[in-house]
Amino acid sequence: MKNRIARLAVLALWIEFGAAGLATQQAAPAVPERLTVNIDASETDPPVSKYEFGMFIEHIGALIYRSLWSEMLDDRKFYFPISSKEPDASAARQGGGFRGMQLRKWRPIGPDEVVAMDKDHPFVGEESPRIATDPSTPHGIQQSGLAVVKSRRYAGHIWLRGTPGARVKVALIWGEGATGRQTVAIATLPGTYTKFPIAFTAQADSDAGTLEITGTGSGNFHIGAVSLMPADNVEGFRPDTIALLRQLHSGFWRLPGGNFLSDWNWYDGIGDRDRRPMMFDYAWNAMQTNDVGMDEFMTLCKLIGTEPYITVNAGFGDAHSAGEEVEYMNGSIDTRLGAERARNGHPEPYRVKFWDIGNEPYGVWQLGRTDLKYYVLKHNEFAAAMRKADPSITLLASGNMPEDMDLTGEMRAKDIGNPKALEGTPVDWTGGLLEHCWGNFDGITQHWYARPGRHFNLEKAKSLPPDAPTDAGYDNVDQAPLEYARYPANIVELKAQEWARYQQRFPAMLDKKTFLSIDEYAYFGGGFAQGVNLKLALAYGMIFNEMLRHTDFLTMSAHTMGVSTLDYTPAAAALNTTGLVFKLYGDHFVPGSTPVTLSGNSPQPAPKHPIGGDQPKTNSGSPTYPLDMFAALTPDHKYLTLAVVNATDAEQHFDLNVSGVRLAGEATLWQMTGKDLASANHVGQSPQVEVKESAIGDAPKAVAVAPISIDIYRFSVAR
Repeated sequence: MKNRIARLAVLALWIEFGAAGLATQQAAPAVPERLTVNIDASETDPPVSKYEFGMFIEHIGALIYRSLWSEMLDDRKFYFPISSKEPDASAARQGGGFRGMQLRKWRPIGPDEVVAMDKDHPFVGEESPRIATDPSTPHGIQQSGLAVVKSRRYAGHIWLRGTPGARVKVALIWGEGATGRQTVAIATLPGTYTKFPIAFTAQADSDAGTLEITGTGSGNFHIGAVSLMPADNVEGFRPDTIALLRQLHSGFWRLPGGNFLSDWNWYDGIGDRDRRPMMFDYAWNAMQTNDVGMDEFMTLCKLIGTEPYITVNAGFGDAHSAGEEVEYMNGSIDTRLGAERARNGHPEPYRVKFWDIGNEPYGVWQLGRTDLKYYVLKHNEFAAAMRKADPSITLLASGNMPEDMDLTGEMRAKDIGNPKALEGTPVDWTGGLLEHCWGNFDGITQHWYARPGRHFNLEKAKSLPPDAPTDAGYDNVDQAPLEYARYPANIVELKAQEWARYQQRFPAMLDKKTFLSIDEYAYFGGGFAQGVNLKLALAYGMIFNEMLRHTDFLTMSAHTMGVSTLDYTPAAAALNTTGLVFKLYGDHFVPGSTPVTLSGNSPQPAPKHPIGGDQPKTNSGSPTYPLDMFAALTPDHKYLTLAVVNATDAEQHFDLNVSGVRLAGEATLWQMTGKDLASANHVGQSPQVEVKESAIGDAPKAVAVAPISIDIYRFSVAR
């Protein structure tokens, strides 16, 4: 594509003359009185990949268990001690306190001393509760804060053993008095752990429901594990969130992954869920029950209708365990681990295609981190073991293109603003993989996150003390809505420019068609759940446009997190504005869509900040300022699809000229907008942002674009 060649030419100038020199040559463009947009359908880029709109998720605290999994109880296998006292807030291993996902605790019913933790013969893990009974006063444990819905049925089971004189009752409580609860009686307990079914139907709505397990009589009883789910769960998953996620047409989900992975043993995530040991996740300071493991992740992908993409533990993990993980997932039942998968209820191989070695191994925060010179040896060992288990897999290497924002120590003062100086250094993880692991991967990954309202100040960062945190190099800035929306798309453009430099350094990348997967990315401020509104959706529209402009190498991406597309409570869910824009693009830029050349008479403005850091040498976006556009032919070439993002508060107009195909017949518009930038969609409320479809007659020559909107036009192509 000539656009790609032009980008490489500008890049060569940048390398030769330096970022600062090029910046001084750029002048702010004059916005024309009438915007003209030209689409040439005879000039195309590689088709849109099936994997452009993927998702990522990891075990962060209770995130998966709150959003996807139907289990209502926390700590259902009793990892933590049971006490009426609140734990010391400074104590380690309390777990679950990440991003407002504090785990609910079990509390004694009766004096604390009636509940003891049996460490000699636990059901699973290190300890199980033993409750001393009394002939007349119920003793036991309870967990409160459960959400129940009137007339909804809840079902589960409990593992119990006890002395002959103990009698146990399990109750679900949603209100006061006898009518506010339902009780299941278990009269006779065996001396060995036995599984008993439990089931309830709530008679009122409550956000403060309680599960109560009590016993009376003589002796004691032990609780091994307990589970309670809404009875309409789908193979353990929430039917409401699953149904919404199916609408997003995600080509793949990357799972498991994230910082959690580097201390996780995949062997603990298979087999009987009740017998899987719990673990403490030191990356996020949380307990994990291991209920959602490898087989459950494959079930999730089946239910959503997407492909799995697995990251293996290259932190504390080793090549042998990674190879065995591939065998468990993909091996026939004639292999040792394929046979174990079959014994776990899954005789057919999962045939997982995409595998990633390690999560952010370059990060000082990563458990088991090694320097690059040793990590490349580890990567090669992993690749050999994994391909031995299944030679057909597609392997990705966990890279990181060095950025000014990452530099610490002495490199800050001497190398910030000079990307060429970083080539081949210990911070150049992508370059190190390309140099030392060639042949042991098919693609390379990159993660990026962007926060609004800030800019990386190169001069300020150069003068920071060597041990200062990287965030100290940012300045707070006021961003107009259009600048806010463009900022994360600039990160995509920055990565595209950096990738072009790698292709110049390693020309074999072009011959082998080495691809880039942006395995994690997100634009957020103040937390994942904050500011999910129309303003953020406009930014994601510009992110998508920019990614789709690079289909020659950017063939995969995974948004963080998959469930951040949802607004959900324990009992209900809805697509938020981020989910809505994912659905909009997924509906209209399906796999096989062919990008076509789009030009205009209004280039994006020159950078207002010095080039470097988070400022690419050219701003992202199409040459249609202040609008951002992307166009593609549908796979059957029956339609031309045009995406237009208007992040301004004014109606914009453009004249449309199309060549290479002839447009004929009625056109259709899908418009996503709301009354203002703060418009949002929440569970239980009428949506403030919607996508409305309308027929607009023959393809117009002059187009009016509504303020703060994302517009998808579909024009019929004459045959």
